[in-house]
Amino acid sequence: MKILITGAGGQLGKELTQLLTTKEYKVFSYDRNQLDITNRTQVKEIFERDRPDIVINTAAFTKVDLCEKELEKAYSVNAIGTYHLACEAKKIKARFFHISTDYVFDGINNKPYTENDSTSPRTIYGKSKELGEVLALAIYQDTTIVRTSWLYGHEGYNFVNTIKQLARCKKEIRVVSDQYGCPTYTKDIGIALEQLLMKPSGIYHVSNHGSCSWFEFANEIVSFLNAKVTVIPIPSKEYASKTPRPMYSVLSSEKINSNGIFLREWKEGLYEYLTKEADNSGH
Repeated sequence: MKILITGAGGQLGKELTQLLTTKEYKVFSYDRNQLDITNRTQVKEIFERDRPDIVINTAAFTKVDLCEKELEKAYSVNAIGTYHLACEAKKIKARFFHISTDYVFDGINNKPYTENDSTSPRTIYGKSKELGEVLALAIYQDTTIVRTSWLYGHEGYNFVNTIKQLARCKKEIRVVSDQYGCPTYTKDIGIALEQLLMKPSGIYHVSNHGSCSWFEFANEIVSFLNAKVTVIPIPSKEYASKTPRPMYSVLSSEKINSNGIFLREWKEGLYEYLTKEADNSGH
């Protein structure tokens, strides 16, 4: 089976490439310099040459604050680029998997979001990702949307690495305590994604089990590292961000569980991640 992965320079793209290459798949992995998904001609040429059976799109413009300023780029990558991939996947009859986000929801729920809940994004990032979903599903029936949240992986910019760096040089870290979500390790979503390759097309929410606030997440990181730093909880209104973040973006695991896919509890994934990071750095 031939699998083509876009966005291979990102955290999840790297994880998927590493995971699937070790299995019995022929993997074509492209970062944004090798495959610009906003370039329809380039997408067409590569798809016709590689003829993959499965396409997994992890390419995205994910800088939430920057998306507000660079609207054209956000929509070009997150929506139009996704549309190009879905169109070309349809031509060669390859299954299409698209990675999406909790930001397609407004974050005002008080219970986990299911795949059937209405989307209502509040940011350009969320709106552009929502449009990518809509276009892909409209153009190609064999499309699977995988929504995830609070993603972190090796060799990438993420919340865990930020807290690790701050813990080395600060005595206090102020972290938002009234926003809740599901921290998700790229290794775990990678394993779940491979299982989803054999499941029916559709929308799936895939994140580690359980939920927490950013403050609780940071505290768990600091505690595991035995760092001598105090984590101070603050409300969202004190955090200097012009772009609204979802206050509650916990994703329901009910659908993937009913399909026989179970992700471990978020703390277990975090501990493995931090242990590997320490091993890789020689500490």
